[in-house]
Amino acid sequence: MNEALGIALRLGLYVDLMLLFGLALFALYSLEGQERRSGTVLPLRSMLAGAAALGVLLSVASLVVMASAMSGESDIAELSPHIEMMILQTDVGFAWIVRLVALVVAGLAVLFNHRAPGFSLLVASMAGGIALASLAWSGHGAMDEGGRRVWHFTIDILHLLAAGMWLGALVAFALMANINALQSEARIRLLARTVTRFETVGALIVLFITVTGVVNYLFIVGPTLDEVFLSTYGVLLFIKVALFAAMLVLAALNRFHLGPLLQQSLRDGQYRVAANALRRSVIVELVVAVLIVGLVAWLGTLSPQMSEN
Repeated sequence: MNEALGIALRLGLYVDLMLLFGLALFALYSLEGQERRSGTVLPLRSMLAGAAALGVLLSVASLVVMASAMSGESDIAELSPHIEMMILQTDVGFAWIVRLVALVVAGLAVLFNHRAPGFSLLVASMAGGIALASLAWSGHGAMDEGGRRVWHFTIDILHLLAAGMWLGALVAFALMANINALQSEARIRLLARTVTRFETVGALIVLFITVTGVVNYLFIVGPTLDEVFLSTYGVLLFIKVALFAAMLVLAALNRFHLGPLLQQSLRDGQYRVAANALRRSVIVELVVAVLIVGLVAWLGTLSPQMSEN
């Protein structure tokens, strides 16, 4: 029960912190001026503040479950010393403290969105990135030592940040392309503009996710493909790679077909069909992305050498 709950909490933290970082950053590089003000294009204030608050709750719950699993205690009174020890004497505890501080900073920054939207989003994205990066300390990199540990953490953090940028962008596009938002030509033109602007950023994100994913595999498993795929870890990793390939196909469809089609349909004055097609594609891509994050949360609890079927 604790194992399933731990995986669920990891999934919640991954999705929540990726959204906090990725959505705030998306609003910075894709929107302009007053478009960054919450409610003008996206409900940034409620979503980012909610993500920061939820991140705190999930972090607390995750630490409690982790301490319970490690100590075997379930009573809160008996568990308290173990929680205190984890917070004050382990790297995971230090990363947890950094995450909570970053989440508080992000939440406070969002409160100033209406007064200084650009500055508040910059602070929120930076704090969200720090909170997201802290999750690397609960991954496989924590098992390494010395220089290898530093490099593994660096790769893990880059992988997390790139994934957060992708997930945040997908959520933003899904919100901008919802049926209610596609009732005016101005909103559809805004959607088309942000899709076009995301092309270069999206290509870089895919490159970072691919390269860091391969390097991370080499850190965890090594240059082998034989025995690992006979384990639970290997099966889940194969499914993750297959889903990522499906995401690349959907991203290519958006980039080379649906995006240009939307631009052309705007020039022709017949844009609703193209906009709805893009919306459906983004929603499917978002669902696949969440499934991948779920597999990442599960994989982080497994060892290739210890998860034989």
